[in-house]
Amino acid sequence: MTQEELDALMGGDLDLDSLEDEEEVQNEEVELESDASNVPDMEGKEPPKWGPPATHENKVVHQLDDVTKESEEKASEIFDIIEAISNDLMDKETDLSNVVDILEANVTLFKTLSEKFPDVSTFQTQLETNENALAEAQSVVEVLQNSGDSIMNVMDIMQYQDIHRQKIERVINVMRTLSHYMNSLFESQVDDSSRVSSAKHIEGDENDELASTEDIEALLEQFGQA
Repeated sequence: MTQEELDALMGGDLDLDSLEDEEEVQNEEVELESDASNVPDMEGKEPPKWGPPATHENKVVHQLDDVTKESEEKASEIFDIIEAISNDLMDKETDLSNVVDILEANVTLFKTLSEKFPDVSTFQTQLETNENALAEAQSVVEVLQNSGDSIMNVMDIMQYQDIHRQKIERVINVMRTLSHYMNSLFESQVDDSSRVSSAKHIEGDENDELASTEDIEALLEQFGQA
């Protein structure tokens, strides 16, 4: 309240009720100005655009289904290759084990001959040769066995791929459940063909740019394919 208004009020020339009404009007104008200042300025900015079209490449569930399918197929191919390698290693390990048996028998033989005929250098030479071959063969057998164990570990690790596939499928199921739930929320007993067509322009709209019939039909068709 200003000094002039206070003097007028004390002199009886000013009505208190009218003064309160005037203050309320001023307060409302201040609030409206404050609200208007908080509204973002959209002038010169492009309106929000729709997302990518609902094609097969952009549909989330379709993409997840493709991922799980391709992942399962590739994992099956990898398992087949690993199994074939493992079988080959086992076969070669068996063959080499037979060679080891022969070399062990040769070592025993030439050791006996070297002890009975120490003057014959050939027996000692063959003994050393077979002992070296035996050591190398046993080393190769050990490598094959370790490789077989490593392949088994790889196959165990590959089992996690199936777990990941199951997790993705669970996400798909949740998304489909939510989709069906949302569809049920928007269900209606009134057929869309019997509804009054939506107004393209309502009195009071500031934007005179009206969507054409083709634009609306294209938009509805896009949602129908989702």
